[in-house]
Amino acid sequence: MRWSEPGSVQTHEFVNQAQRLARPFQTAADLKPLIEKLSSKRIVMLGEASHGTHEFYQWRQAISRGLIEQHGFDFVAVEGDWPPCEVVNAFAQGQTKGSARDALRVFHRWPTWMWSNSDVEEFAGWLKDHNRKSPQAKKTGFFGLDVYSLFESIDEVLRILETHDARLAATVREHYSCFDAYHHDEKAYARSLISWPAGCERQAFESLKILLRSRLAKPGEAIFSAEQNARVVSNAENYYRTMVSGDGDSWNVRDTHMLETLEVLLDKYGPESKGIVWAHNTHIGDHRATDMVLEGQVNIGGLSRGKWGSENVALVGFGTHRGEVTASGSWGGPIQRLQVPPGRPGSLEDALHQVAGRLNSDAFFLDFEDSGASLGVLNETRGHRAIGVVYRPEVEQFGNYVPTSLAARYDAFVFIDQTHALKPLKVEVDRREIPETWPLGT
Repeated sequence: MRWSEPGSVQTHEFVNQAQRLARPFQTAADLKPLIEKLSSKRIVMLGEASHGTHEFYQWRQAISRGLIEQHGFDFVAVEGDWPPCEVVNAFAQGQTKGSARDALRVFHRWPTWMWSNSDVEEFAGWLKDHNRKSPQAKKTGFFGLDVYSLFESIDEVLRILETHDARLAATVREHYSCFDAYHHDEKAYARSLISWPAGCERQAFESLKILLRSRLAKPGEAIFSAEQNARVVSNAENYYRTMVSGDGDSWNVRDTHMLETLEVLLDKYGPESKGIVWAHNTHIGDHRATDMVLEGQVNIGGLSRGKWGSENVALVGFGTHRGEVTASGSWGGPIQRLQVPPGRPGSLEDALHQVAGRLNSDAFFLDFEDSGASLGVLNETRGHRAIGVVYRPEVEQFGNYVPTSLAARYDAFVFIDQTHALKPLKVEVDRREIPETWPLGT
């Protein structure tokens, strides 16, 4: 798609209209109008322009706390793997001993800093305290939406079944033995599909069907967990299969799995349930308002609007003009604190930086549903920066900007003019996995 940034006249009009909508904030109390607005939705998705910015995690926490404490939201589902997030959930439910930091040590998959960081540590501790004061039926959950944990989820399925149903465990183990030759190495399995396209697709799907039938006969938390891990195995196998084909469909497999998992969680908590999603802007911002749609790509934000209706789904983007970010210069490389240069001229980041200057405020939010008028210029296509876990600031202008119609992509947008890198916790790293898909590491 060829495109260029709007000229100075259009940018001036954009800044004028954005300034009229902007609501500056300094504290969580200042976000109350936004939280009240979001509370009427069944699903609230909170984004981020990078996986390594402290302020994005900080203010997602603030909004989430308000939705949970004041409006009874049932769970937070994040762009993380199901098995380690179950460990964090068990901690938040008061089912395990130790600290929040102990619980977060289970995030071994690179990039560990996405969830093993001081901001998530703070939120996990708060969630445990909140749940301790809550009735048993209203304890808030913490779950993972992502699809990467092929072998970790196999291990979890078998561990649970061996405790609850030895006969069922033996049947599923026989199916999963197809994966034994790859010794918990996703790369090795993916490479094998080049010469052996059939792979273990049938065995993964059959195991899921067995678990789905079993849940009907033996409902309960353990069987629910085994079933979801089996779903991850089946969809992860499909994800690695489509990655090998190189046709870009792996992105859609991943986000479709996220949608499926979100639906499972809403069903788990009942017809009146409400959920919060934390994921990158590229996942939660409606794909139909970007050039993704021209590539045949979808995401959980756009799919959720289509499935549950825009009136039931709120998509909240986050962005920054400049600062620093935790990321790496290469896949599996060392964790670095990198400088984020000012947004390029004409971009959304550049225009919103001008709004911040006019307001003399470093942080503000835009609520597009409160505009009271045609959004017009706020829907013009502009470049919108997306920083992945692999980030090279010196070349970002060539690949880090997504053509975006802001007010169509999001229901609201939170902007922090200057941001800071989040603080990772020290954990061991498993670098065997295959890199994430477009854009780099989102």
